[in-house]
Amino acid sequence: MVKYEEEAGLMLQFWQYKMRRKPSIGNRLSKHIQNKINGFIPEKAHKAITLTIEKMVKAVLFGSKHTTFTRLDEDASLFLRESYVKQKIAFYQKTATVEGAVTGAGGILLGLADFPILLGIKVKMLFEIAALYGYDVKDYKERLYLLYIFQLAFSSQQRRNEVYKIVERWQGYSGSLPDDVEEFNWRTFQQEYRDYIDLAKMAQLVPVIGAAVGAVANYKLVAQLGDTAMNCYRMRKMSPLTILK
Repeated sequence: MVKYEEEAGLMLQFWQYKMRRKPSIGNRLSKHIQNKINGFIPEKAHKAITLTIEKMVKAVLFGSKHTTFTRLDEDASLFLRESYVKQKIAFYQKTATVEGAVTGAGGILLGLADFPILLGIKVKMLFEIAALYGYDVKDYKERLYLLYIFQLAFSSQQRRNEVYKIVERWQGYSGSLPDDVEEFNWRTFQQEYRDYIDLAKMAQLVPVIGAAVGAVANYKLVAQLGDTAMNCYRMRKMSPLTILK
């Protein structure tokens, strides 16, 4: 078990390095390509996607569903927790792959349907992961933490640098948040979140290539989100000596 924690600590430190590094030429080129892809998508589709994301953010912050997942005992080892977490990620990868292939083959209309479905899959996975690490997702601050995980997984590197600073100091940052969820300025958060989430999925709306893109993109995006979530929770569960400062 100690060996596993040492290996997990090394993986965490490598991930932290990636979160902190400056945007590369490749990062900027990727963003340029994503902007080009966006140009092929009808404006109505963009508006529908924006509305979907806004509703998802509201559901995460204010909704009451996805809160009954089983939590492990407080003294459960990191090895046990992450064994279950990896199983959950694999399950949701398979689910998202099938869903992406089906909706991607249907063109723009079904492609649009993929966004709320995939978001739902991701949200459910994150709630399960949070519970397995021992956190109570009935607490709106824990739900808010999930949205920062989303941003770390799918943001540009520049935005990732900014969000990582918040996640790294979550205990102090969350303490400054209002106790009443109604007082939280979710609109500003949603606008920042919307600009970066799931840009890779835009290509699924392009005719002909949609099915292949949908299956592969969903598989990789869920894996990326799962890996990000694991490292975010490692920062909160592991010894401070393991965490890169």
